[in-house]
Amino acid sequence: MKFMLDTINLEKIDYYQSVLPLAGVTSNPSIIKKEGKIDFYAHLKKIKKIIGSAELHVQVVGELQEDIEKDAQAIVDVLGKETFIKIPVNDEGLAAMKNLKSKGFKVTATAIYTEFQGYLAIAAGADYLAPYYNRMENLNIDAADAIGAMVEEIKRTSATSEILAASFKNVGQVNQACRSGAQAITASPDIFGQALEMPAIQKAVTDFRDDWRDIFSTEKIYEL
Repeated sequence: MKFMLDTINLEKIDYYQSVLPLAGVTSNPSIIKKEGKIDFYAHLKKIKKIIGSAELHVQVVGELQEDIEKDAQAIVDVLGKETFIKIPVNDEGLAAMKNLKSKGFKVTATAIYTEFQGYLAIAAGADYLAPYYNRMENLNIDAADAIGAMVEEIKRTSATSEILAASFKNVGQVNQACRSGAQAITASPDIFGQALEMPAIQKAVTDFRDDWRDIFSTEKIYEL
């Protein structure tokens, strides 16, 4: 399982890079907006410096095929050909995906709400498919079932695509995406915080510490 961080906040990325087995950082215009007015490329270069060889996923803003491809070229010109270009799965996006993949670009198909979109993205050669888990559930779409169907299509066609599940409201949704076969997930720092900051976890840590001190006072293992 690959774990990615869905933010461009430098402080959060720096922190979780030291904590998680971080496979990458994902972004989109809405996430970028949260950071306010930034020097876009300078900021993303700082992210690359923090995460090293981990993946960086950057979304286009063009809506027509020509503009999508121009955005993609501009992004890799500055950030490197190893950058994954996020492209929404619609008619213009699919046309751009096909052309960009033929030229060796790395592509993450995003804004996926249905398994049929997933099938089309797989056929177009997308490296990753990013189904929007919580948004799908809000539309009464069975996100877990759709992810499972996409996973089966990847297997059936021997495609190299991977599922990068996204748009989570809680840890339970992440768990279900993993059970459904997603090879990767991207989540906000808040979701990782939910998983790691459960009161029960800290209580266990505190109990272990207190039990040790009851026997060995304040001595530490490496001091015995």
